[in-house]
Amino acid sequence: MSESSSASVQPNTAAEPGDAGQRAVVRAPVASPFAYLGRQPILDRSGALDAYELLFRGGTRNRAEITDEASATAQVVARTIGQIGVQAVLGAHRGYVNIGRELLFDDVVHLLSPERFVLEVLEHVRLDAPALERIATLRRAGFRIALDDVAERSENLLAALPYVDIVKVDMMLTDRAELPALAAAIRAAGKTLVAEKVETQEDFRLARGLGFDLFQGYFFARPQMLRTRRARSSRAALLRLIALVARDVGVPELEAELRRHPGVIAQLLRLVNSTAYGFARPIASLREAVLAVGTRQIARWAQLLLYATGRDLPWSSDPLVQLAGTRSHFMELAARSVHPHDQPFADAAFMTGIFSLLHVMIGVTPARRMERLGLARPISDAIDRQHGELGALLRIAKAAELGDYDAMQAIVEEQGGRFTALTPSLIGELNLWAASWFSAHSHG
Repeated sequence: MSESSSASVQPNTAAEPGDAGQRAVVRAPVASPFAYLGRQPILDRSGALDAYELLFRGGTRNRAEITDEASATAQVVARTIGQIGVQAVLGAHRGYVNIGRELLFDDVVHLLSPERFVLEVLEHVRLDAPALERIATLRRAGFRIALDDVAERSENLLAALPYVDIVKVDMMLTDRAELPALAAAIRAAGKTLVAEKVETQEDFRLARGLGFDLFQGYFFARPQMLRTRRARSSRAALLRLIALVARDVGVPELEAELRRHPGVIAQLLRLVNSTAYGFARPIASLREAVLAVGTRQIARWAQLLLYATGRDLPWSSDPLVQLAGTRSHFMELAARSVHPHDQPFADAAFMTGIFSLLHVMIGVTPARRMERLGLARPISDAIDRQHGELGALLRIAKAAELGDYDAMQAIVEEQGGRFTALTPSLIGELNLWAASWFSAHSHG
């Protein structure tokens, strides 16, 4: 972890003195409807942005407050990929993600694209033979490995140098008299040198003169805080997903389980459209999303969310999730009533219902809710402009939620006979069925 520490920093804007970043253990943050992510720029010798280090933030205070290292990193990854989005967080740059020993050996690291993320091995990780072998395996998979918070020419460093790509030297901890020899040894091994915790112009000039390649610290910028709506995950539901994948069930079984959990579907679409995947066409159904990601990645994602959930409330107690689940199932049932033999239309109606509330569930403005999700055009048009048959079904769903049968009837008549099957009595029944279905399947 590479956040700076300075006694001159104000407590509510940056790290307090002695903040050791992700290895710190302090009180748990107060529960909030929002989740936060920090990012600190890493600059090249010309001052241009080269990458960001992604930092856990447990609340509104811009500093590390961590009680569980694996959970903190899992939340950073989940918020970057599944909630805010890789493009929004990183743009065209790489992201450095802190990795402790537990996650170093965990399969979930493969949720990260080697082209977009650098694995930053924390300074207290024991670099024994199994750890070095694991690092070598990850490098063969395409990952770049950074060694964090180096402060001396230790035997541990010399043993690790052949296995890493980047070495981050802590400018606050390193003895100034030892810094030239330390930098020379790392450069001689052909590694990228990063000066971290650069706090003054003198630090920068010294590191630049010693041949450091990249620079990070409060002299350039404090971490920026990004905010998103907190996503709550049902641990039992995630365990069921992992168990289904372990039993090698088919796509229909996975799809059926996912339909009960709107929040996972929203994050799954983010995962599909992260830069780790190159899905060639817009997503028109949940099945397409499952096929695009693959069952192994779904299991990895569920396991990552298990790390990240902590003690969050289950989705069954979240009114937004209840509404999204009920609306999506109502729209699917209504679509089958309108076009009984058109399964793709029913699938698209379900997706429309889920994502009609996405802007509320993940905390963005309605104008940006379809951004980079890669949904099929009829679904996006239905949500953004209420166009087409899907848009009409969405309007009927909203009217049904309000009990406005006059509005429902007007929308049916507006469709010129195509929705005649949707009588007021049938709409009422479908709404009750949808609510009872979601209530029955969302517990745990």
